[in-house]
Amino acid sequence: MAAPLPSDALGRRLLCGAEYATVRYVGSVPPTAGIWLGVEWDDPQRGKHDGTYEGTQYFKCRHPRGGSFIRPNKANFGVDFLTAVKDRYGLNNEQDVQHGTENTLVFGKKTVEFVGMDSIAEQQRQVQLNQLVDISVRECAVSHAGQKEEISRTCANIRHINLSKNLISSWETVTAIASQVQNLETLNISENKMKFPSTSTSVSSVFSKLRILALNQTEITWAEVLLCAPGWPVLEELYLTSNNITVLERPDNVLQTLKLLDLSDNQLLDGNQLHLIAHLPRLEQLILRNTGISSIHFPDAGFGCKTKMFPSLKRLAINDNKISQWSSINELDKLPSLWSLQCHNNPFMDTEKNPETLRQLIIAKISQLEVLNKSEILPAERKGAELDYRKIFGNDWLAAGGNWNPEKNKPSEEFLAAHPRYASLCLKYGAPEEGELKGRQPLTLKNQLLTLTIKCPEKPEQKPVEKKLPESMTVQRVKGLLYRLLKIPGSELKLSYESSKLEGKEVELDNDLKPLQFYSIESGDCVLVRW
Repeated sequence: MAAPLPSDALGRRLLCGAEYATVRYVGSVPPTAGIWLGVEWDDPQRGKHDGTYEGTQYFKCRHPRGGSFIRPNKANFGVDFLTAVKDRYGLNNEQDVQHGTENTLVFGKKTVEFVGMDSIAEQQRQVQLNQLVDISVRECAVSHAGQKEEISRTCANIRHINLSKNLISSWETVTAIASQVQNLETLNISENKMKFPSTSTSVSSVFSKLRILALNQTEITWAEVLLCAPGWPVLEELYLTSNNITVLERPDNVLQTLKLLDLSDNQLLDGNQLHLIAHLPRLEQLILRNTGISSIHFPDAGFGCKTKMFPSLKRLAINDNKISQWSSINELDKLPSLWSLQCHNNPFMDTEKNPETLRQLIIAKISQLEVLNKSEILPAERKGAELDYRKIFGNDWLAAGGNWNPEKNKPSEEFLAAHPRYASLCLKYGAPEEGELKGRQPLTLKNQLLTLTIKCPEKPEQKPVEKKLPESMTVQRVKGLLYRLLKIPGSELKLSYESSKLEGKEVELDNDLKPLQFYSIESGDCVLVRW
């Protein structure tokens, strides 16, 4: 027998077979008899129309073919939370019925029944439910909380709940479930298309211990986040991916404990939206993958100064965006605490074809960076990147008014804007020597490759590696490459090389700033690595 149609069916989420939908209409559809449900499918390919039938519009859809009519007996409106838990963890009554024969023992021809076994099984089931701490009922068609206080009586020790991809239609349902879980710390309700409060709600203690909240693909807006946020007083991680969030507002007296915010896959209006969340005092990790931003700017700080925005931000992910100018990378050096950056798949990276050089430029531009695109930056690699940067742009520095004489050293504003760290690199290592800049090789020579064998005499078990390196590559850059290639712990490398022409003699590569060609190294020679 089909379940009766819920009185609050309009707006509810349902399953029809394996397809998810939202009820947009309940009523008759002449000339047919009986009640129909007008539904908007999550997958518009499943639909037939936009809610209009025989010239009459019964409901509206976002997609012109996203709607259908179905009979109520085809709709699954879901189950309560506790039923889903019992089904998922094999603790429902039906299983006890199936194993009812276990309540009897046979002695010869006499059957002896153990009175009270059902109540013992019920007690065991209660004990097992009370032991659950981490519960996942993902895709279990949960739609409502069930009887009042039943969850708190049955599952008193829950701390972590995964309610993703169910049939939850409103934030009130989430609150009704969470209000019965006293020590709730983690809640994932992603992939539930639901209604959120549109006005301020009274602050309750329902989420007083909640630290991690995932609201991915729930169609929540930033304004709705801020309306709910007073109820999340200790929240540390908030995941809001794929919600069509385009504009942000400044959080006043809310989200002040937040350490991680994920806004990935929301097309933000522009990079200036970030200024509105820039004063969250404890925010350490900001994930902005595929948010459509094309630039980053911190206007409160000049070149060489630190911004007051994002004071605690340590980790930033801006992969898969539209950042085309190196000036945005310069701006990241203004962040006072930044040490990890992910920036793959941005147009600015297309300006340099050599990935090694690209990495060096980013490292040289951001002084405190310790991890770039998930790869650690060792001290030797940083030193090499900064020395190379100082040399690569040395001629530009001279042309812009730079000078070895401190009294005459007055590079233009344009140069300083393009290379805000150049002055500090010259202070750190000294200005590039005139010989370094004038002796740069023509491109045809610069691009000549040497085929070298790399050996580690102190680790004979490590097989020699063959690498092709440009003969213009400095010793410092070779060291940076070898750190990553050989996975050597942070210590000072000593390089030398052997050649068949030198009859067993080793030549030490003792000047980090010199290119390989300076040492007359040739293809077929062997580089020896010690530390």
